[in-house]
Amino acid sequence: MAHHHSPLDVLLSRASTDHLVEPPPKGDELRTILSAGLRAPDHGKMRPWRYTVIKGKHREAFADLVVEAMGRQEPDAPAAKKTKRHHRFANMPMIIALGMHLQPEGKIPVIEQEMAVAAGAMNVLNALHATGFGGMWVTGPFCEDRALLEALGLPEPHRLAGFLFVGTPAKHSDERKRPDIDDYMAIWKGDAIKFPADAG
Repeated sequence: MAHHHSPLDVLLSRASTDHLVEPPPKGDELRTILSAGLRAPDHGKMRPWRYTVIKGKHREAFADLVVEAMGRQEPDAPAAKKTKRHHRFANMPMIIALGMHLQPEGKIPVIEQEMAVAAGAMNVLNALHATGFGGMWVTGPFCEDRALLEALGLPEPHRLAGFLFVGTPAKHSDERKRPDIDDYMAIWKGDAIKFPADAG
């Protein structure tokens, strides 16, 4: 269990990491962490979240599917890139596919349904960190591959927001310099806003 001074400290100390080792969360702990994803804003109660957990002996076979998808989506990808991706998917303690069960003809715009999935993924990453685990969100052209999506129970028009690599951090994340909030916020007073982050 991670020890922090306050819930806000949890949010401010989270950092993505793919330096992950066994164990990943399991059982009721995993269910609770994923349940945090279902607490994301969800306009219209569309409930677009679909989480597929890949772990144990099944990682190798799933890594094969990922590389096959790469071959279709990135035919010019170098062999070294395919080998690296296979290794990562086959050896991460756990992978969670972020499925998006979309309803294009529904009352809520698709982009809002996609944002609900993204907000859910962030809740899951925060829940992982709060319970002493770590994670990283990964994407790529292979996430658009229809055969891979079908294998994950996501036929048309459903899509994939990427994958979370999940496990126990192998080391404490270094304190990377974070952006200064003053560059990314402004107080509106009637005139057009100009953010310092956009200068130059």
